[in-house]
Amino acid sequence: MAAVTNEINLTGLARAMVNNGWLSEDEAGSIWKRAGQSGDSFVSELIKGKRFKAGQIAEFAATSFGFPYLDLNAMDVDSLPQGLLDTKLVQKRRVVALYQRGNKLYVATSDPTHMQALDEVKFQTGQTIEPVVVDDDKLGKLIDKAGEADNNTMAVLNAEDLNLDFADEESTAAQQDTGGIEIDDAPVVRYLQKIMLDAINQGASDIHLEPYEKYYRIRYRRDGILAEVAQPPMAIKDKVASRIKVLSRLDISEKRVPQDGRMKMVLSKNRAIDFRVSTLPTLYGEKIVMRILDPTSAQLGIEALGYEPFQKELLLNAVQRPYGMVLVTGPTGSGKTVSLYTCLNILNKPDVNISTAEDPAEIQLPGINQVNVNDKAGLTFSAALKSFLRQDPDVIMVGEIRDLETADIAIKAAQTGHMVMSTLHTNDAPGTLTRLLNMGVAPFNVASSVILITAQRLGRKLCNCKQPADIPDEALLAAGFTAEQLDGTWKPYKPVGCDICGGTGYKGRVGIYQVMPITDAMVRIILKGGNESDISDQAKLEGVLDLRQAGLLKVKSGLTSLEEVEAVTNL
Repeated sequence: MAAVTNEINLTGLARAMVNNGWLSEDEAGSIWKRAGQSGDSFVSELIKGKRFKAGQIAEFAATSFGFPYLDLNAMDVDSLPQGLLDTKLVQKRRVVALYQRGNKLYVATSDPTHMQALDEVKFQTGQTIEPVVVDDDKLGKLIDKAGEADNNTMAVLNAEDLNLDFADEESTAAQQDTGGIEIDDAPVVRYLQKIMLDAINQGASDIHLEPYEKYYRIRYRRDGILAEVAQPPMAIKDKVASRIKVLSRLDISEKRVPQDGRMKMVLSKNRAIDFRVSTLPTLYGEKIVMRILDPTSAQLGIEALGYEPFQKELLLNAVQRPYGMVLVTGPTGSGKTVSLYTCLNILNKPDVNISTAEDPAEIQLPGINQVNVNDKAGLTFSAALKSFLRQDPDVIMVGEIRDLETADIAIKAAQTGHMVMSTLHTNDAPGTLTRLLNMGVAPFNVASSVILITAQRLGRKLCNCKQPADIPDEALLAAGFTAEQLDGTWKPYKPVGCDICGGTGYKGRVGIYQVMPITDAMVRIILKGGNESDISDQAKLEGVLDLRQAGLLKVKSGLTSLEEVEAVTNL
């Protein structure tokens, strides 16, 4: 037995039990080793020996380490926060999210010294973790109940939440020309529910359902990367499409033209997820893409988006000014909408009138007047903007500036005492000014209205399994690092892969930003007819980081890898 403990460095709960005479060094070492071999926790192995009861261990842990002790019999599984922790993490690390207060997440655990489990929870949620000690046997039952509830969560999707009467809707739909499809086929309904719930639990942003000649596949987009998750039988593709179209209030008999719709999944009394649905006729059936819209993404706070401290200060100073225009630019899927809504959430107060025009409104926030653009009905961005100006606005958000008319109205609003926010599709911040000028906006109007431009990309965050990467200084210099930054006090990291990240080495995403305030020097360049290159040179003189430089700061801080930054930014 002594040989066993010589190889083991007891820590945490095991060490405390030895120090307090509950276990000998040899006994604790033997249990520790068995736990490592079986994959169970130290507490679970300790209980298997039947020498101590779960309650005794929990009380000892709570007293020894100063954490609160909770009787889980008093907890209702339906009241627990849903979707915060990945199911695999809950089952593997035996942790359950109990409740949130601000940026703190209280987590049930039978071993509050199991730092790896708590660190994984912190990494996944981005919140401060507060352990709550519970009995291990009761924790196991709660995990089982939570798993059962997770599988049945879609059952709470009801007509009231969708403003639909499913029975009437389906019976009416069944009378349409559906090719003999029974859309209330129970197995298909359950399969679709599982696909949607799995996507939410895995943190996917989109679900792709794609029919081909000889197979039907389902893919999730996670952390910006598409990956196949299933190939269900070809026979269900039409039934799945019809079910989705019914829930999204689309015409299930129309399969020749694209359609757009929306549906809602209620996960709990306090959380609902919206899905933006798009159908597209292809050679072998309708391809359906469902964008997962989580309203909580806009309520994370600006700290969670990844702005450097000086960038955050510039952005907050700009959006809190009484008038002017703030523009966010980047490709589709770069997080522009979340950035804008995070700013709107900061400004959303009882004494501020905020109106938005979007195509469509992706994130729904109470207190903000949101309008869906409808070109067919004549409700264009420019028409919505004209109406907003008659509605006594303080803050206006335009989903996208697409044409000269919309740009002109938005700029006039910014010049007449309103804060205007919008997006454009350009590669970087200096290019945004050139894009406005190319649209036909007069240089004077651009110079007198735009106060700040943010360009952004999303890069994948490294998982906790990351390891230091041995990259030569020459390669780091070629990537854009300066000689001063290579001072030997830090090392870049590389992805490895583990169960938590699914083997990719990455978990979650972080924003990479170029925040460029429009200074007096830039205004003079614009008025003199300067081009994008002139503005870019001036931005460099003023210390504005380009996207590559901002990404390299994320590499230096260990948030992402050099390969990822090189993939999403240009040198």
